[in-house]
This record gives sequence, C-alpha cells and structure tokens, in this order.
Amino acid sequence: MTVKNITLPFRYDHVGSLLRSANLVKAREQFNAGAITAEELTNVENSEIIRLIEKQKENGVLAVTDGEFRRSWWHFDFLGGLDGVEYYEKETGLNFHKMETRKEGIRIVGKIDFTAHPFIEHFQFLKEHAGEKIVKQTIPSPNMLVYRADLNEEIYSDRKALQQDTVKAYQKAIQAFYDAGCRYLQLDDTAWADLFSPEGHEKLRAKGLDPAEELKVMQSMINESLAHKPEWLTVTMHICRGNYKSNYFSSGGYDYASEVIFGGLDVDGLFLEFDDERSGSFEPLKFVNRKDLKIVLGLITSKSGELEDKEKVKARIQEAAKYVSLDQLCLSPQCGFSSTEEGNILSEEQQWAKLRFVKEIADEIWQ
Repeated sequence: MTVKNITLPFRYDHVGSLLRSANLVKAREQFNAGAITAEELTNVENSEIIRLIEKQKENGVLAVTDGEFRRSWWHFDFLGGLDGVEYYEKETGLNFHKMETRKEGIRIVGKIDFTAHPFIEHFQFLKEHAGEKIVKQTIPSPNMLVYRADLNEEIYSDRKALQQDTVKAYQKAIQAFYDAGCRYLQLDDTAWADLFSPEGHEKLRAKGLDPAEELKVMQSMINESLAHKPEWLTVTMHICRGNYKSNYFSSGGYDYASEVIFGGLDVDGLFLEFDDERSGSFEPLKFVNRKDLKIVLGLITSKSGELEDKEKVKARIQEAAKYVSLDQLCLSPQCGFSSTEEGNILSEEQQWAKLRFVKEIADEIWQ
C-alpha cells in the first residue's frame, strides 16, 4: 500500500520526540566527557532507536519516529547542519517560564544552502528498521532559521536575501528526504507564537519588526518552501509555544494569526497545542477553509504524567467539531515528550501510557 492511500496525519498521532533512554543518556554523557568515541555513541543511538521502534509498535503508535534520539535540541541540530549555519555556545540561554535553557544556539557564518546533511542518513536508518510501518521525519520549519539564528549583516545585509536562500535550502531538503523514501514530513515551528500575545508583538517591535508584516513573512516562508513539494509527500506543521523540562516559552491563542494559519498555509495538517488555557479557544478554527486539511488537537499534555479526564477530552473534541468537521479532526499530545535531550518531567511508562490513552480516546470517538 502506498502512503497516498493512507490518510495522514493518523487519527491518533504524536508530535515526534520521545524521552531519551537511560542507556542513551549515559552514552552521551560519556561522549561529552571524552570517554567514548563518536562511533561508539552512534552504535548506542542505533541500538536504542531500534528498541524504541519496537516500543512504539507495542504501544499502538502508527507514525513511527526515531524519538529525535540523535539530537540535543529539536531545532538547533538540524539547522546547525545546514550550509552557512554554526552551532555554538552562547553567553545566555533562552528565557522560559521560571527557568533558563542551556546556553547554546546557532549563528549565520555563510550563505545558506542544503547539500549534504546527516539527517538524511538518520532517516534512512529509521526507515530501514521500521519495516512496514509509516515513518515520520520531523525537522524545524524554515521560520526557525530566520527568527532564531544570530544574524550576520556582513553576510546578509538584506533580510529578504536570507529568506530566499533559506527557502531554496528547504526546497532541496524536502526533495532530499523524499528521494530517501520519506512520505510523511513534519515542520516544527515556535516562531508563530510571537504573534499570539501582546508580549510577543512587543518582542518583535523591539527588533524593528512589524507583527502584521511578519505574519506575511512566516506564511510565505512555509508556502514557498513547499512550492515544489512532491505529490506523494504529506507535510504537516506543529505550532508550539515552547517545551523545555515541562516548561513553556510563551502564551496566547491563535486569534491574531488564525486566518493565515487555518486558511492560508499549504500544509496537509496542523498539530496544535490545546492542552490548557494558554492556547485560547477553538473559535479560530472557524477559518479552516479546506476539507482536506487535518487538524490534530493537542489535548493531551506531554508536560506531566497524570492522565487527563477522558470524558472531558472527548467533550473538548466535540466542542472543536462545532467549528471543523469531526472527520477532519485528529488527536495527539500537545507537543513532544523530549524537545531537548533533558526531556519533560515524567517517566517512560507514563509517556507510553499517554500515547495509549490517545489511541483509546480516538478509537472511541472515531470507531
């Protein structure tokens, strides 16, 4: 069966990252301390990813990922592998709610391009060992480079030139993943969250950016990157407000950007945070104007191990169905369980219980 005959995203799905295993954590610590080689670390990653694939199958996961086990960050590892981008240690980390992240980031050091990238081999390993299962590749969206990299005006004095080169690099990346056998690709994006609150607007203005114009930029970055998307490739986007050790980066509903997000993006599906009041109401879903656009409701939190009230979750799905046909809706956790290698504050068994819970609810709603 080809992926074209399968409706993606699946009715019960997940965002992608999973808690790092104890063996992997130990191996990475040993590698950072110089106690094992890069090859030895890769061998551990390989064995743990193979184990993870089987755990996903055992727990009913339909879209298998590698859990982002080879990454330290959900975005910097991929972006730092692009031509013209450097991963480096910063003086300060990102300011999340009640905490600061590790002091790492990316900066522009040359012209942006996509040639060789280790993520292609990482995907091929996943696909080889997943068997007949559908595999999902997750990468940060092109917006993440434009909005999160430290810029260099000597290389890009014109911001539009940076945007254009980033789009071209992403077009190459998307084709490269497709040529490697990828048929389900997810773009992860926190840049949209800057548009969701007055505080986010102030942050943009402090950089000399106008929120209304940046809304257009974010839309064009996505749509232009997908302009030559192969017909048989499903591309979704996960919109996030930050996820680091069970903490968040920002708050705010989708309202300001809702007409663009729900009515103006050329993606096949949207993974959306709706696990608490920080994400606002379902009303912005009224702008969904395509019957083929899948809306994945992130009603199950990945930030804690406690299971939600099933009936309340089912009621919220029905509430969302007032704005979008129930047939277009899907269910997932609101984010990954380990957007960075530190992971969220819950156990592996609680993680699997969450994913089984998503399947259980979906089976009851869409039986």
